[in-house]
Amino acid sequence: MSFKRGIIYPANPVAERGSATKLSSSGSKLVYANGRTIIIRDLQDPSKNIVYTAHTQPTTVARISPSGYYCASADSVGNVRIWDIVGEENILKLEAKPFAGKIADLSWDGESKRIIAVGDGREKLGAVFMFDTGSSAGEISGHSKAINAVSIRSQRPFRAATAADDSHIVFYHGAPYKYEKTIRTHTKFVQDVRYAPSGDLFVSAGSDAKVFLYDGKTGDVVADLGDGIHKGTVFGANWSSDSKHFATSSADKTVKLFDATTQKEVSCWTIGSDIADQQCGNTWMGEHEIASLSLNGNINMIDKRSGEIARVLYGPTKGVTTSAIDSSGTMYAGSFDGRIVSVTTNGTVEPIVGSGHTNHVSGIATCPTTSKLYSVAYDDTFREFAGTKFSATSLSTTAQPKGVAAGEDGVIFVATLSGVEAILEDKKVSNLQVSYVPSSISANGSTVAVGGEDTAIYLYSWDGSKLTQTGKLDSNNSAISCLAFSPDGGLLAAGDSGGKLMLYNVIKKELITGRWSGHSGRINALAFHPGGKHAVSGALDTNIFIWSVEKPLRKASIPNACMGGVNMVQWIGENTIASAGADASIRTWEVVLPS
Repeated sequence: MSFKRGIIYPANPVAERGSATKLSSSGSKLVYANGRTIIIRDLQDPSKNIVYTAHTQPTTVARISPSGYYCASADSVGNVRIWDIVGEENILKLEAKPFAGKIADLSWDGESKRIIAVGDGREKLGAVFMFDTGSSAGEISGHSKAINAVSIRSQRPFRAATAADDSHIVFYHGAPYKYEKTIRTHTKFVQDVRYAPSGDLFVSAGSDAKVFLYDGKTGDVVADLGDGIHKGTVFGANWSSDSKHFATSSADKTVKLFDATTQKEVSCWTIGSDIADQQCGNTWMGEHEIASLSLNGNINMIDKRSGEIARVLYGPTKGVTTSAIDSSGTMYAGSFDGRIVSVTTNGTVEPIVGSGHTNHVSGIATCPTTSKLYSVAYDDTFREFAGTKFSATSLSTTAQPKGVAAGEDGVIFVATLSGVEAILEDKKVSNLQVSYVPSSISANGSTVAVGGEDTAIYLYSWDGSKLTQTGKLDSNNSAISCLAFSPDGGLLAAGDSGGKLMLYNVIKKELITGRWSGHSGRINALAFHPGGKHAVSGALDTNIFIWSVEKPLRKASIPNACMGGVNMVQWIGENTIASAGADASIRTWEVVLPS
């Protein structure tokens, strides 16, 4: 095999305003859904991170079995997949469809044998089944509206509780599980219900900003924590491993810690003041840390011992669309929702903060002359940033920008649908109108290459004040989707929307080879190896290829590198590639260069 999977920098969860997002944990592993993937994020050893990509529909929830061997994950149309998490292959144990409709939550019993799935089905709202055969192990009934949460008592005698939009909690005896009684404590949607690990109590939380405790065996109400403990919907409630405390996360932007014995508040953390700081769900990590999810996708790790937010876990939440790497080796990735994150050489992921983009980031460029970075997006803006903060510089583009490139002496070129703009020291110094529709751009020194929707590549020279066309390359047969110069500027690789990749000699303005073939879909990203003798490409067909300049027929491949398509590739080491795309997770690969 010509490659080995390296560290994965996983996507963060996508939170939806007004809805709870289910997080779960097992030991050091944080588990959640993003898009059509399931993320298992090991907070102690990132090399053990897992991105599960076998679902074909948007995923909703995932939970690891008490045994630690399997993960059950569900999606928006009612599919449940149970798969092995011990081996690298994530072998499927069972695929079931307990009902047709969105599954909102899952719960394993303490023996890792039975699973309850609940949600908003067309014929029924929940089901109980055996994890190995899929056969029924009871009935979920008693609700009239969508069920939001379920929890099973881990010890015998087994009990279960479900919470729903009908403002009721239903209590079940098992196994097999059957209706026992309806609990009418809440007055609005019940968002979460969760058993303590000891099984003595369970807690419920709802849109009425109320929290209740119940006896784990009988379902009787033990305590009403009172009015005013939160000022908004409580989306999540989860227990510490010793069952002595539980934490709540609310739309009032706070996370609160309660003592289960005294039913009193122990600590309160205000995450922020913006709408993006609303807390949409939580889980405990080990004995002392609470992971609480903000509406903007940030995961706040709160240490109950110090009473502080120990750290925040960042990552893209939507598909990664473009990238760049600076001289220090730090990589920057822009995504579909306008966010940009940096990934340093030591693996730290940080967001670029400040007044940034609001839409699809279409290009990022690094400029060695100014030591700054520049980005463009479909919000029709050009922005500048350094480190992890956007500067105040923001310029409007004349049309939708398709890409950005840095030339010599700090000049930045932006390809828009109507032409090529040159920006120097935060000012537009040139605006070249063209007869074709630009689709991509790359620059090296004073040479600028612009790819067009008309399948041609136009070469320009920058003289300090204007662009002058110096040539045209026309061996591609489809719209040019990406361009990359070799480090010395002598070669230009051009990928197109038909999956073809051409290598040109820039000096002679002629085709070197058109035999870099292998992709079957639009090529979205290209990057030359720092040594200039190899190049890497990523495409909509989900594959990555590493090409040899000296021996064009030699190549190495990484199949199925990103579900939904590869949108960015970068060399982050002599034999290491970073890639990302539609599933929002950034992967690294150790590769053997073709020779």
